[in-house]
Amino acid sequence: MVSGPEPGWYALTDAREVEEDDCVRVTLHGRAYAVFNVAGDYYVTDDCCTHQEASLSEGYVQDDTVECPRHQGVFHIPTGKAMGPPLTRPLRVYPARVDDGKVWARVSE
Repeated sequence: MVSGPEPGWYALTDAREVEEDDCVRVTLHGRAYAVFNVAGDYYVTDDCCTHQEASLSEGYVQDDTVECPRHQGVFHIPTGKAMGPPLTRPLRVYPARVDDGKVWARVSE
């Protein structure tokens, strides 16, 4: 991972590594993030479901939502909103952008 010229921004992965309507898991400083490509727009969230420990990068992406593989809770990817039971807490979404073919996100160390 490459730190950018702006504090807190990191290049997480090549944009071409994240297929449309899919997700990849990236670990940075011991923390797992999910990088989504939703119809050509890139989003970065925590990879861990807020309900119980499960990797959202292993979930099912449909349109702008991801379904947790453990209990089928659904999150809205752009906002992190929990879309219904068993989820009660939103998912953290980080500012993201594509620059020079890489997906960058502003994340905490």
